Amino acid sequence: MNMRVRFRFVKLGKVRFTSHRDVARMWERALRRLELPVAYTEGFSPRPKLSFGLALSTGHESMAEYLDVELREEPDIPAMPAQLSEQLPVGIDVTAAALLEPGSPSLQEDVLSCSWRIEVRDLAPTDADALVETALAAEELILTRTRKGKDVTDDLRPAVLAVRPVGPTLVGTELEAELAVHPRSVRPAELLLALRPGLEEGRVVRTAQWIWRDGARLEPLLAEPAATARLSREDPDVRPCTGTPQHAEERAGVA
Repeated sequence: MNMRVRFRFVKLGKVRFTSHRDVARMWERALRRLELPVAYTEGFSPRPKLSFGLALSTGHESMAEYLDVELREEPDIPAMPAQLSEQLPVGIDVTAAALLEPGSPSLQEDVLSCSWRIEVRDLAPTDADALVETALAAEELILTRTRKGKDVTDDLRPAVLAVRPVGPTLVGTELEAELAVHPRSVRPAELLLALRPGLEEGRVVRTAQWIWRDGARLEPLLAEPAATARLSREDPDVRPCTGTPQHAEERAGVA
């Protein structure tokens, strides 16, 4: 009987410009190099059974990406984060791995919201305070978005679960936000449009993905303070993400 293993990984630095599809190919190569017993689909063109969580926009970074891999037999799970990190490009490091219970929901079904750090260029902290206060007090945040070639008007307010200014950056102000992903997801750029048209993203980092169990908000898989510290040695483009867990910054070599 096949089993599923869930991995948690970071995507930081220059690798943020790699597309979701290319990241999937990187994982396929890493799993193949380690000769792990990955299960494959049947048919004319078998593919490894990989199931990613919510796609990350190209150009955004993340401290909390997830991947489920179906295996034919149980491997040495504690050793897998370090082994896979060595096979993946600089900027993608595996921080945790765990065997899932049979019948566990998929990431796409289970994740209900994401936390973000969003740098807004050329925005003063006092202006950020006013924009956020106005948005949170509003009953509606109406935004027209293009989906599948058609303009769709939505009220984003129910999906903006939390937002607050964190402080100034070298180029503007950083916001911290929690945005829902169901029934429709809200992207950081769409939040900025709802706050005020013309606001420009700087650095954007997904800091967490959240599921709910018995009224408690939990991460799909907690990261452990493992580490290779490859990022500090090989990718000078990595910068700290303010307010992320201490061990995450240490792993990136930017504490």
